[in-house]
Amino acid sequence: MNRKNIQLNPLYKDHKQYITKINKALEDELDLYAKSEFSDLLKYALEGGKRIRPLILVLSAESVGQCDINAYTAACAVEFLHMESVIHDDIIDNETLRRDKDPFHIKYGYNTSILTGDFVLGLILNISSRLGKPRIASELATTAMMMSEGEILEARLESSEDVTFDDYLKVIEYKTATAFEAASKLGAIIGDGTEEHILSLAEYGKNIGIAYQIRDDLLDWKNEDKLFNVLIKKCSDPRDVFNRMERLLIDYSLNAKAGLRKIADGPAKDSLENLINFTMAKAWTKY
Repeated sequence: MNRKNIQLNPLYKDHKQYITKINKALEDELDLYAKSEFSDLLKYALEGGKRIRPLILVLSAESVGQCDINAYTAACAVEFLHMESVIHDDIIDNETLRRDKDPFHIKYGYNTSILTGDFVLGLILNISSRLGKPRIASELATTAMMMSEGEILEARLESSEDVTFDDYLKVIEYKTATAFEAASKLGAIIGDGTEEHILSLAEYGKNIGIAYQIRDDLLDWKNEDKLFNVLIKKCSDPRDVFNRMERLLIDYSLNAKAGLRKIADGPAKDSLENLINFTMAKAWTKY
C-alpha cells in the first residue's frame, strides 16, 4: 500500500479498491480530451482530492444492486462538479492555498479559471448524455444550481450582522450537502434501487454532507473568511458556538446512519457507515 496515498488521502486505507478504480475512471475521461488545451489544467485541478463524493456514489450503487462501469462514469461527473465548484469557490474566497499547493486561480489566472469551469460543465453534460437515464442529468443540473444558490446566499450573509445557525446550516446544505445527496441518489439510481432505496440514500447523503462540512469548519475555525466565524464573533461566549456545532455534528452523523436503515446489510453498507465515522474523526480539538 502506498503510504504517500494514505497520508494525502485518509480514505485511501479503508477504501483503496474503490478509490483506485475512481482515479482510473477519471484518467480515462481525461484521456478523451488529451489534445485539448484544458488537458493539463484538468489534471492539476484533480490532484489531491479525497474522492469522498464519487466514493459515496459507487458504494450506494453497490449497496442496492451492482456497481458497474456506469457507476464509475457517473462518479466522474460528481467529482468534476465538485472540482468546478472548488475552482470558483477559491476565487470568491481569495484562497491562497488548496491541498498544500497553489489554488487554481493563482496557478493559472482568473480568466483560465472561469473558462476551465465552463469546460468542466461541458464534461458533465457529456457524461450525462452517455449514461442513458434522464434522471441523472436532472439530478446533476439541480445540484449545480443549488450549489450556486449556496454561494450567493453565503456572500450575502457574510456582510450581515444577523446571521443565525439556521442561515449557516442552509448555506452548507446548499453548497456542500447537495453534492453528497446527489452522489448517493445517483448511485441508487444506477444500481437500480427502488424509490425507497433512493430516498433512504438521499437522506444519508444529505446528512453526511452537512456533518462533513461542520467537521471541516470546526477544524478550520481560525479562518476569518468562514461564515462560521461570523457566528463566533457575534456570540458573547464562543464556547457556546463550538458546543452547539459539536452537538450538530453528532446529530447529523446519527441522521446519516438512520438513512441507511432500509439498506440491506453488507460490505457496501458497512463502508458507507465507515464514512460517517470519518466525519467524526479529529473534530474534537481545543478551540
